[in-house]
Amino acid sequence: MSGSWEEFFATHLPPTDFEDNRSLLKEFCERHDRQGHRIVLVTSGGTTVPLEHNTVRFVDNFSAGKRGSASAEYFLEQGYAVIFMHRLKSLEPFTRHFNGQKLLDMLEMQDESNNTTIRVKQDSVFALAPVLSRYQAAHAAGAILHVAFTTVSEYFWLLRAACEVLAKSGPRALLYLAAAVSDFYIPKDSIPTHKMQSESGPPVIQLHLVPKLLAPLVNLWVPSAYVVSFKLETEENLLIPKSRAALEKYKHKMVIANMLQNRHQRVLVVTREANQEILLSREELLAGADIEAGIVGVIVSHHSEHLAHSEAR
Repeated sequence: MSGSWEEFFATHLPPTDFEDNRSLLKEFCERHDRQGHRIVLVTSGGTTVPLEHNTVRFVDNFSAGKRGSASAEYFLEQGYAVIFMHRLKSLEPFTRHFNGQKLLDMLEMQDESNNTTIRVKQDSVFALAPVLSRYQAAHAAGAILHVAFTTVSEYFWLLRAACEVLAKSGPRALLYLAAAVSDFYIPKDSIPTHKMQSESGPPVIQLHLVPKLLAPLVNLWVPSAYVVSFKLETEENLLIPKSRAALEKYKHKMVIANMLQNRHQRVLVVTREANQEILLSREELLAGADIEAGIVGVIVSHHSEHLAHSEAR
């Protein structure tokens, strides 16, 4: 079963911190609009589908937010103001480089006369210093705004709120929709209030199709923006046809298509005019190169053309 996007918003309440986030989004976009900056909305990480109102169990996906968090850094390098809309506790720009124990392994403690100090190990300064420098520069300039979601409902509400304020940016707005959004959900009136008890036997759950927001987003919410979506497949022969079908159906600008098995090494940039492959060599992968640098470079070039075309009208 599938309902409309209007029905979804009508039957799902906004997150409790929605008005605070909407105010932050409005202030951020208005400030950068006054300065004539390009603004990119990067969505990142997966969404959950709760199985109870008082959620103990939920349906999730494997996305950790690597693509979105890396891409946000490269957009900042290109001079964009970045709204980073991410799954809570997924990877984030800059801190993604030191996930897990890595940061603690770079530090050492020294005790001198009952005075404890913590410093970066000398052999770790080379790795930490450039990331810290970029992080401090971005935050000192107020160039990045972090907004977090967990459920698919929270994501939808925040996405629409971001689009409402980005609409005023016209063609300077770029949407980079890298979040792994759930394809299915359970309607609010079908979810039990409390934790499902195993003593009752296995539950029977009817999933509904999540409404596709690309159509209202492109046609109603941000009609002048440059919109980029993503397509992940496990069958190579579906990759291009499904990407082209999405472009035809939703009328947006670009699809970043990739196979699950080699998504960090190879992507296809699909537009209405052409396909472009971005491929990292084995040596580049081993050296820690990010394919997102190439993806963002191509998108920025296309966005510049979009802007030039819009200004020439």
